[in-house]
Amino acid sequence: MNTCGSESLLSAFLGVHLDVELLCQEMLGAPPLLLAATSLGVALLAFLLILRRWGWVLLLIIFFERVLQPIRNLIMGNTKEERILHHVQQHAKPGDPQSVLEAIDTYCSQKEWAMNLGNTKGEIMDAVIREYGPSLVLELGAYCGYSAVRIARLLPPGGRLLTMEINPDYGAITQQMLDFAGLQDKVTVLLGASYDLIPQLKKKYDVDTLDMVFLDHWKDRYLPDTRLLEECGLLRKGTVLLADNVIIPGAPDFLAYVRGSSSFECTHYSAYLEYMKVTDGLEKAVYKGQDSPVQS
Repeated sequence: MNTCGSESLLSAFLGVHLDVELLCQEMLGAPPLLLAATSLGVALLAFLLILRRWGWVLLLIIFFERVLQPIRNLIMGNTKEERILHHVQQHAKPGDPQSVLEAIDTYCSQKEWAMNLGNTKGEIMDAVIREYGPSLVLELGAYCGYSAVRIARLLPPGGRLLTMEINPDYGAITQQMLDFAGLQDKVTVLLGASYDLIPQLKKKYDVDTLDMVFLDHWKDRYLPDTRLLEECGLLRKGTVLLADNVIIPGAPDFLAYVRGSSSFECTHYSAYLEYMKVTDGLEKAVYKGQDSPVQS
């Protein structure tokens, strides 16, 4: 996950695409009272839509992440992500990926919530990796490196993980996390936007086709990036897509696409949102090739 403007954040949380620029143009000549009332109405509508869709859980996360977290960071002089890394460096064993995962899970379940995959959904990912045995994996959205460590520790000898992260601070923490876990030789951290990096994979990063793709970045990028992977010829018959957070915050357009396409065979795994007793889920979509016949 990365940082974006207020319009993208609203779209990501609500699945509602508001044409903010058009709205502003239409309201330029409006009286100040009407402008204030309209703005308040839009804010109230957004609040009600969030409340209706996810209730108090997402509101609580937004409050902590957008209000309390910046204050805590200011007081402590560092970021939450840096604190997670420091906790790992102090409590995990160097060169032991499992101890790194356990240290992150302990910190995020007991001290500060963070948007890692978490152990509950992580065990589902482990089972999928063990079932398919991928050698070349692409991860979209590295954050602090939790899922990168989780994936890389299960790769076979010579296996490779490419993880894309748009936020350079998160990318640096991911690299340090991988170095500490002793997995730096298996993972390459690619800094930049997925839509810029995906078309470069074949020529610049020596990728023919991918064995597995883990989607855990902006939810409104799940579908366009899946299509981009298809267009760039990076999927082969049997490539496994595993998408996190398809229920909360949700990726309805992605789910509709893969479930409605004859090119994918889908399986849903119901699970809890990371470090919470709130229902979320992962979607596995196995690529069967373009224009595959529909199974009866």
